[in-house]
Amino acid sequence: MTAEVLHPWVVLNVDGRDPAQDFSGANTAPDPEVHAPVNYHAYAACTAGSFHKAASAVPDSAERVLVLLRQRNLVAARAAVRQLRERGCSVWVSLKESGGLQVSELISEPRRWKEFCDVCRSANGCLSSTPDLVVLYRSTGAQNVVFIPTPYPVDLPEWNFACSMALRNGIFVGTREFDVLSRRHTIAVTAAVSVGIQKACRVVVFNPDGKRGEKMLEAIRESTGIGTRLEVIHGRLAYPDYLRVMAMSRVVWQLDRSRVPGQVAGDALLCGVPCIGGDGAIDRIGHPGTHGDGKSDGELLEKLEVLMSDDVVYQSAVEASKAAAHSLLSFGKVARQLEELS
Repeated sequence: MTAEVLHPWVVLNVDGRDPAQDFSGANTAPDPEVHAPVNYHAYAACTAGSFHKAASAVPDSAERVLVLLRQRNLVAARAAVRQLRERGCSVWVSLKESGGLQVSELISEPRRWKEFCDVCRSANGCLSSTPDLVVLYRSTGAQNVVFIPTPYPVDLPEWNFACSMALRNGIFVGTREFDVLSRRHTIAVTAAVSVGIQKACRVVVFNPDGKRGEKMLEAIRESTGIGTRLEVIHGRLAYPDYLRVMAMSRVVWQLDRSRVPGQVAGDALLCGVPCIGGDGAIDRIGHPGTHGDGKSDGELLEKLEVLMSDDVVYQSAVEASKAAAHSLLSFGKVARQLEELS
């Protein structure tokens, strides 16, 4: 996807669910039928590489491979790392599920910890998608450890989903899981509702949890009196359609404390919308004035209220995020960082 790339990267998710995908073509337009070039797919996409789920499918021409590690594939991933290194590839590894609770669960069992250390030491290095995991990777005895955030195609015009200010209205709640405690979804929804009532604006929330989610959201609607201004989108949308919904809101709001890479914050960058409250890597890098790291819920709620009513402050937040995204998170920037690894 970028002319500067000399070494395309292959991303390998051993025994994963996502199908193989080739990002070497010239067409980069959003396509609801394939995985978007975000999250770990983006390391391949920004270098015009490819994504696979079996080591045997990695092209013979591949020189650099990122193997994704999961709780259930550590042994298979280690075998893939060794096989690919024997072929002469430079092989790096990265935890696919990098949230704080997810990582704690993975390393809490002695056998998995040993397997994790073994596969990290077997690779040329560890690529951390968040700065929070650098110390963990180093503790395994890995040869090299580097933090490179998951990139977003903010430098590709076809991925600019921003709409005019006149069309932006309300608060988009970025989280959606009531049962993942670190997401703090219930608190985020109720806080957004309080501001929605105060500002007489809509609050948009996704519900992928069927009847259980419906009951919880209905309870919030009844207890707060927000009525029809709480707009619930049931199920899941294709990624481009999801971005179009997000782009129609004035702000994206969350109180997530999962220390994840930060896809919601990245989605907001593609929409040109400020994201308030998350503590993920992309939140901290791409939304310098509104991320939630080190801030109280009260401080963040005040920021939300100001951004909903002050156009000058709002535009400043939009421009700051845009500048940070293009200089630190774009496909071109991360492709150059990956090019430096060997």
